[in-house]
Amino acid sequence: MPVVVVESPAKAKTINKYLGDNFTVLASYGHVRDLPAKDGSVDTENEFDMKWEIASDSKKHVKAIADALAKDNELILATDPDREGEAISWHLQEALTKRKSIKKDTPVSRVVFNQITKKAVTDAMANPRQVDMPLVEAYLARRALDYLVGFNLSPVLWRKLPGAKSAGRVQSVTLRIIVEREMEIEAFRNREYWSVKALMATPRGQEFEARLVTLAGKKLDRFDLSNATQAEMAVQAITSRALTVTSVEAKPASRNPSAPFMTSTLQQEASRKFGMGARQTMSTAQRLYEAGHITYMRTDGIDMAPEAVTMARDAIKDRYGAEYVPDAPRIYKNKAKNAQEAHECVRPTDMTKDAPSLKLESDQAKLYDLIWKRTLACQMESARLERTTVEIGSKDEQVGLRATGQVVLFDGFLRVYEEGRDDVVADDDDNRLPQITQGDAMDKRSVTPEQHFTQPPPRYTEATLVKRMEELGIGRPSTYASIVTTIQDREYVRKDGNRLIPEDKGRLVTAFLENYFRKYVGYGFTADLEDQLDKVSAADADYKDVLKRFWRDFSAAIAETADLRITEVLEKINEVLEPHLFPPLEDGGDPRLCPNCEVGRLSMRTARSGGAFIGCSNYPECRYTRPFGPPDPEAEASAIPPDGKLLGEDGGDEIRVFKGRFGPYVQRGAVTEENKKPARQSVPKDWPAEELELERALMLLSLPREIGPHPEDGIMVWSNIGRYGPYLKHAENTSERGGTNANLESLDEVFTVGMNRAVQLLAEKVASRGGRGKAAKPIREMGDHPDLGGAVNIMEGKYGPYVKWEKVNATIPNEVEPADLTMERAVELIEEKLAKSPAKRKAAPKKKAAPTKKPVAKKKPAAKKVAAEKE
Repeated sequence: MPVVVVESPAKAKTINKYLGDNFTVLASYGHVRDLPAKDGSVDTENEFDMKWEIASDSKKHVKAIADALAKDNELILATDPDREGEAISWHLQEALTKRKSIKKDTPVSRVVFNQITKKAVTDAMANPRQVDMPLVEAYLARRALDYLVGFNLSPVLWRKLPGAKSAGRVQSVTLRIIVEREMEIEAFRNREYWSVKALMATPRGQEFEARLVTLAGKKLDRFDLSNATQAEMAVQAITSRALTVTSVEAKPASRNPSAPFMTSTLQQEASRKFGMGARQTMSTAQRLYEAGHITYMRTDGIDMAPEAVTMARDAIKDRYGAEYVPDAPRIYKNKAKNAQEAHECVRPTDMTKDAPSLKLESDQAKLYDLIWKRTLACQMESARLERTTVEIGSKDEQVGLRATGQVVLFDGFLRVYEEGRDDVVADDDDNRLPQITQGDAMDKRSVTPEQHFTQPPPRYTEATLVKRMEELGIGRPSTYASIVTTIQDREYVRKDGNRLIPEDKGRLVTAFLENYFRKYVGYGFTADLEDQLDKVSAADADYKDVLKRFWRDFSAAIAETADLRITEVLEKINEVLEPHLFPPLEDGGDPRLCPNCEVGRLSMRTARSGGAFIGCSNYPECRYTRPFGPPDPEAEASAIPPDGKLLGEDGGDEIRVFKGRFGPYVQRGAVTEENKKPARQSVPKDWPAEELELERALMLLSLPREIGPHPEDGIMVWSNIGRYGPYLKHAENTSERGGTNANLESLDEVFTVGMNRAVQLLAEKVASRGGRGKAAKPIREMGDHPDLGGAVNIMEGKYGPYVKWEKVNATIPNEVEPADLTMERAVELIEEKLAKSPAKRKAAPKKKAAPTKKPVAKKKPAAKKVAAEKE
């Protein structure tokens, strides 16, 4: 039986079902080898020789394949049909050859299928080939480049830019896209403008809306009405004139369906419609592919196999009727630049099956439904529309308004699917208009001016970022998801809703790379490198020549940074970001002069956490700080910089408020070698951390507060602020589990509640839970343990009576009445329980060993005396 190897166990299970018992199908579980994360894994002095290592968790999978080959001497490599899949096949062949599992007489072949259906798999098995080395070499070049950039550039960042984590060939360029958009947004200055709309009514009383397009006989531009006064004058011009319809023009129009999905458009649409991130989309699509429901999901291709087109047309006719099927199949031109990823589009393997018929999990059902609808829609008739434009004017031609709308005459593909849009704005063309005739007098029901402000460009979503990467030629379908995920994992970018916002450290990394490695974060350079890799995969270029050219210039750029000092780097970044961080002042003063001491110079500083802030060079005499970014007087007063906001001093300790990972907190003193854990306390949500003052910070740091011993049992009562708000605790200490907790009504009560009120609240809490939390009273006290001391009692439990000694609870058998239980039998039950719990056995006796020595010691002499007398 030939041994067939695929990547995943799910895929193996599906393929095994089609191949039957004549084949052994095993999974490699992804890549089996990679470059070790150490120097020399790519030998730049020796023709870029690459030293591979089998991952520890992959060794057992390689062994399983080797063991299978020892029984069946034929190997079929059936990994995914792209560059990565080809690389996995090559790695397996190389690793198994080194193990001598592949011998000279071992037949090794490569098969590919774009979908996991019985026909696709059996057809592939009938048409084997050898591993495609140009594809492998493109992978080798890409992996070597990523290693050389990451392994050589990341240490430069660590040394020169505290807090930076890593750099990457594509991730750093992608980060630059996000940072540049954020800087555009911050540099944006909105501009006011006004529009005027009128609610009109036809002679038949049907209402519609029109907008002012002509005033004083002149066509209005966007900013012609720049303030409320001009807008009000326009309103008067409309209301003071009689208006009639001057023209009605109806034009036929059509809308064509979008092309079927490829990887990037699938990620974009899943993000728009479901809020799915790129990684979630690809992992969901992977499961659909492995189950045989869709074709391979990593592709640049938008063409469909002829049999798939026929299947789609038949499904459309069966479901929606012949009028929805165009006369000829729609052909979509493939955008792939070379054959290596020019596979089919992402489509269902069986067009007759919709999502409900497959009974999928939620995410899979949503994504499959999206793919199914898009695929059917791409082969459906166009939507036929009628677009109507109505012009309305005054007799003196001083005022003109326009209304636009459309009517769908035939829905076509819109019956199934309509592509989502990014950053949607209202479109007048979407309106429906009533029947309007030229010459109709218009009744002005209302005329309304509307104020607007120009808007900055929107932040990227994962969908629009992937679209931009695709436009620039950065990355490839198989890498989009991992790149977008990596820059978030590195904390260079965060998601707010579905928008991507660069963090301080992301801005700094970008500024550093743009200044010292500008070429390597250039869009054109990165896209050109992708083109070179595509040429390698098409066998039109030598991958080692690509590496040589890159390394020659890149190693020189790395060497130039060797002598850079951190202060020099930070000052350079200050210069680069100066227009952003220190924009010119209205009074013409120096924007970098410290506004606090008027002596020091403002500059960017890095924090231990990797963030950044603006600080005064006159530190520590001047402790002025403000957040990283342009000055914002309102935010400055309250903002908390990365190194904390100084609130004042107490007993010689600085008291600061910080923004932590789990929320804001106050801290007494700094972290030092002698004091690694200074006193801290979380700031309650009801107290805005930015507005916190020293007095309240000290109140927080005084917690937990001792109210005093409880008058009934002498155990301490405390007040504190916890995860769920202010509360009381009745226990020996605040860290002790158990005891009784009772909520306080307000934060102020934590610092003011007295013993009387505390006792009342604790009693109410105990009463409200039916005595739960109170120390349970024994139903029979048996005395001290005869050997180890400590009270032995019989307690009433939820599931019946039990013996309690120390922390050991031993169930009393049903046949024994608690009143009849002897101490001897109780000790036996305790011993049996201890035997089942070694941890308790080890810990429990030690605690009472010391107090019980004296009584035990008294018994021993008596025992000896008896023995002596017997002798």
